[in-house]
Amino acid sequence: MKKSKVGPALAMPGMPQEQLMTLGGKHAALTSSGLNLANHFLIAMPSMQDPVFGGTVVYVCEHNDKGVLGVVINKPTDMTMDVLFERIDLKLADSLRSSVKSSPIMFGGPVQDDRGFVLHSPGGRYSSSLSVTDEVAFTTSIDVLEAVASGAGPQRMLVSIGYAGWSPGQLEEEIAKNGWLTVGADAHVLFDLPVEERYNAAIKLLGIDPLMLATEAGHA
Repeated sequence: MKKSKVGPALAMPGMPQEQLMTLGGKHAALTSSGLNLANHFLIAMPSMQDPVFGGTVVYVCEHNDKGVLGVVINKPTDMTMDVLFERIDLKLADSLRSSVKSSPIMFGGPVQDDRGFVLHSPGGRYSSSLSVTDEVAFTTSIDVLEAVASGAGPQRMLVSIGYAGWSPGQLEEEIAKNGWLTVGADAHVLFDLPVEERYNAAIKLLGIDPLMLATEAGHA
């Protein structure tokens, strides 16, 4: 899979504040194929052997004629939020929930994998942020983490290192070759479920039994 260059991100650690150059904005036009998978899950088929994307669920933030930007939501790294805050010299408020401190940082994808990205529930004003839906925003500026550290950040969030990017037409080709299943995203799966449950939960959104899908893939 090629690494498409779809906008800058923020270095990790440090996350300097830069303007987020998105692929086209919340109301971007459809691609030439008429397909727009923003706010959808991409679910890797069980037969996918790719070492990076095998077994993953990707949340698509934007999809238009300039390409696709998404974040893997079920591939945790060894880093947790408290370690991240320490690395970027943010002092944590005493009121910050222990569940936030221990939350794992996701491997969001192979593009700019030394930089940080935050998917979160809307609310607050951040300098480099994109509203994907009424339930999901995408921010690359450090001010969202400063708000979290102070105890005033978004109630729901997922922090990743790197993102997944596809050049124009590339994802459509992979879907046509049965590399991915697609389904409308569910914020509960994105933010609330344990990481290890997200893949099967995303498949169930299609009304498919994950075990049956695995069996069919094995006999393909």
